[in-house]
Amino acid sequence: MMATTEYSAARLNMVEGQIRPNKVTDQRVVDAFLAVPRDQFVPEGLRGVAYVDKSIPVTRSRYLLEPMVLARLLNDAKIESTDIVLDVGTGTGYSAAVIGRLAATVVALESDSELAAFANQAMQTQGVDNAAVMHGPLNAGWAKQAPYNVIIVQGAVAAVPPALLDQLAEGGRLLAVVLPESGQGVARLYLKTGGQVSSRILFDASAALLPGFEAKADFQF
Repeated sequence: MMATTEYSAARLNMVEGQIRPNKVTDQRVVDAFLAVPRDQFVPEGLRGVAYVDKSIPVTRSRYLLEPMVLARLLNDAKIESTDIVLDVGTGTGYSAAVIGRLAATVVALESDSELAAFANQAMQTQGVDNAAVMHGPLNAGWAKQAPYNVIIVQGAVAAVPPALLDQLAEGGRLLAVVLPESGQGVARLYLKTGGQVSSRILFDASAALLPGFEAKADFQF
């Protein structure tokens, strides 16, 4: 087991070695990653690798996003202190805890009941009081609290479902890694303006597909 000071040093190294050098210029985002102990948001057996520069498997099919990818998404989301954010696929709650440092309120959506319970406990332990964990299908979003100023998807999608885009407020931003069946995954920003949604590529990115966001099989005779 690493000592608390070693985890703190590893967290600083993550920020200085993975996040700052990769076009993360929003100091509020940097400060949020410095403040939230990632080692407390993974199963105990994974704490020693909590700060590596790759996605971390927390179940057989679910991963925490690579720190650099999450940081760049948050950097480009331009989250304001008054924003309401939907965190889709929060997993262990780490992303919601980081976002909670930037936003007014975070709705942390999770489809896996065990992960939802873990996230809820981890956030309570860390004193995160502006994020609430909701249990439900990820691709449906959480319409009860919509509209959202920002929606962040914590994994790759073959395509962003209309249900999520419908839950964006005017001027709202949705950010996700879009992974086509063939080719390089890319981080995309979706912006709702005048009731219409446009999108643009932000950067190349890789992430595991989230359950419910797989490509639909074509009908064949």
